[in-house]
Amino acid sequence: MNRIMINATNTLGQLQKQLDVISNNLANADTNGFKSREATFSDLLVQQFQNQLHPNSEMGRMTPEGIRLGTGAKLAQTKMNTKLGPIQTTGRSLDLALTNENQYFKVLVQENGREEIRFTRNGAFYLSPVNGNQVMLVTAEGYPVLDEQNRPVQLNRQAGQNITVDKTGRLSVGGGQAVNLGIVSVERPQYLEQKGNNLLGLPADSTVAIGEVARDLTGALRSEISVQQGALEKSNVDISKEMTDMINVQRSYQFQSRSVTLGDQMMGLVNSLR
Repeated sequence: MNRIMINATNTLGQLQKQLDVISNNLANADTNGFKSREATFSDLLVQQFQNQLHPNSEMGRMTPEGIRLGTGAKLAQTKMNTKLGPIQTTGRSLDLALTNENQYFKVLVQENGREEIRFTRNGAFYLSPVNGNQVMLVTAEGYPVLDEQNRPVQLNRQAGQNITVDKTGRLSVGGGQAVNLGIVSVERPQYLEQKGNNLLGLPADSTVAIGEVARDLTGALRSEISVQQGALEKSNVDISKEMTDMINVQRSYQFQSRSVTLGDQMMGLVNSLR
């Protein structure tokens, strides 16, 4: 009976984590460039009992020998879905959509007194005044967008000058000053985690260098870049799938809760025996 309750309570906590993942996906269904995540489960410790005392009598047996008693399930990982989201045309010159999967813009974040490079696919950028005619390209949250040399993109722009961005991410102001936007190809997305504000970065305790996770697209590699100006990539969250998964998780949660209740009732019955 204790085993029933242990299995159920272990699994309940992990189901809550899966529900949190689904809730986060649904909450970001309208977030530009957001990538959904999917939870996968694995078994916790399994105890094996060898109760076949006469192996010779088991000849021809098709099922595994022994009895396996588990202790529940755990959330093994949350895998990011890198599939390209729908591209929506906006006509705004500072809206940029990356049309190749696994490519990200680089932005600079200051946190806990230190600077860190993070990645985003949300290409809704803005111009922030710096000094005189000088402006800085920033995200909606005010984070500086970086160029291919990891420097904040600063532009000298007169009023009325047009900003154009070609397919390879080369930004030009009025046909004059040009800057290559910092864009990377993420080769190992499983090492990245959500850092808030639709940004991705390495975990604080990561032993992997950023260069092992993402490849800078510079020089001849810029031909791999595909930027569409005047458009934004929408979230790739499939609402119908997420709602279906949520219902399944709720059913599983109810089942595990019922197991706890039954275990408690059985313990009460045993304690009442005379």
